[in-house]
Amino acid sequence: MTAEDFVKNYEGALATQRWENVQPLMHKNVCVTFSNGAVHEGRAAVKVAFERNFELIKNELYKVENIRWLLNNESTAVYLFDFSWKGIINGQSIEGSGIGTSVLVQEGGKWVLLTEHLGKKA
Repeated sequence: MTAEDFVKNYEGALATQRWENVQPLMHKNVCVTFSNGAVHEGRAAVKVAFERNFELIKNELYKVENIRWLLNNESTAVYLFDFSWKGIINGQSIEGSGIGTSVLVQEGGKWVLLTEHLGKKA
């Protein structure tokens, strides 16, 4: 799997809204910062945060676009991206978008997410 494949697999895993599909793509020390500023450190904390989102946002569609690779070698990959999402919260259609930065590392012959920082567009 290439780093580019990871991005597609990650997007697909999130679309399932099932942690067991997302977890294999996470480093044990993963840190995810949501666009509201909430920081989730470690796989257990990220699991709680993602499962909360999966429960809250029904039929979520999360999309990554405009990927810009800052570094992509045999052990580390860093990319910037635009993201958008839409889904149903409490019966109402809601959507949002922003920018992100992710760092991937090779672990056991596969790419895993070490950190992801999601923010609002300026």
